[in-house]
Amino acid sequence: MDWSIDPDADVPPSRQLVELVLDAIATGQLEPGSQLLSVRAMATEALVNHNTVARAYQELERLGASEAINGVGVFVTLRGPEVAAEVRRATTLAVLRRALAAALRAGHTYEDVQRLLTEEAWSRRSA
Repeated sequence: MDWSIDPDADVPPSRQLVELVLDAIATGQLEPGSQLLSVRAMATEALVNHNTVARAYQELERLGASEAINGVGVFVTLRGPEVAAEVRRATTLAVLRRALAAALRAGHTYEDVQRLLTEEAWSRRSA
């Protein structure tokens, strides 16, 4: 798996790592029971400080996507895929809400936005 972090992104590295792990869980690359890399190994893979990985792993555990077993490792929970799907949905909704607000500020109507979104979805679906 590619754990590359974009150092120039507006999103902090620990959040990027959370998103990468959640994406891997959501797509089935990491299944429930899968062990994540150790903090130091992930830091090496992602080219970040081990404290960054520790923060990301703490956030994944707080979300319920992973569980740390002291002295053993960090594992994807049974709820991991559900959590990943919920977070992805919330992220998508936040992006759509910002886009809708920008479109309305630009003078578009709700109907304009709906039509544009439908056209874009259909054009991508048939491509």
